Amino acid sequence: MSTALVPVADIEKMAVAIAKSKMFGMKTTEEAFALMLIAQAEGMHPAIAARDYHVIQGRPTLKADAMLARFQQAGGKVQWDVYTDAEVTGTFSHPAGGTLKLTWTFAQAKSIGLTGKDNWRNYPRAMLRARCISEGIRTIYPGCVVGTYTADEIEDNPAPAKDMGPAEVVEVVQAVELDTHEFKLYIPGQADPYKTYQTPEEWKAGYLAMEARIKSSTKFTAEAIAEKLNGLKATNLDMLDYVDGIYKEENHGE
Repeated sequence: MSTALVPVADIEKMAVAIAKSKMFGMKTTEEAFALMLIAQAEGMHPAIAARDYHVIQGRPTLKADAMLARFQQAGGKVQWDVYTDAEVTGTFSHPAGGTLKLTWTFAQAKSIGLTGKDNWRNYPRAMLRARCISEGIRTIYPGCVVGTYTADEIEDNPAPAKDMGPAEVVEVVQAVELDTHEFKLYIPGQADPYKTYQTPEEWKAGYLAMEARIKSSTKFTAEAIAEKLNGLKATNLDMLDYVDGIYKEENHGE
């Protein structure tokens, strides 16, 4: 989707109006202006930012429905196989990414500390659907979301924080890591890092070792192992993307 460029002066005026309206979760003109520039850079009219984006803890997030709409516009398809308050299962497919059947259950979300908020208690089916959409699209065809997360993922990150949402804590940690070259591995439900590494290679090895420990455990059922693996991935999702991005840049350079 493409549109004619809107002059920056006009975007500034629209940003002021959107921020003053307090209708779209954008509290300042700067937030609205930045999101509108992102929308224009993606080939959409700047006003689309008000429809498709939330600002959560200072970070731009896509609404789950907007993420799904982009996936479908890019040729993706999803079929909902199970859609209940206890489980949501969807089959995602795209010509460039293949097919993936993905399940999120309320028990799984509870095991990694996601269900304590009112949204999860009152609308469990919708919350499970949003998780399926985000993970399914990012796995099958990440190009249409380019590292953007849903508001639910940012708000539901289990790491606790004072005066900030949990996902903001992860973001601050990563900003420090970029400066000090420390790569921190987290375990679901724990605020402090489980272990700190000095290189992305060491971090990835540590992450894979933790995965292997969970998979080889004889104390858990197969379902519990799957839930713990998903929890480990969700808690370290930003760092996984960052480390994988480093590998992609290095391989591209070769």
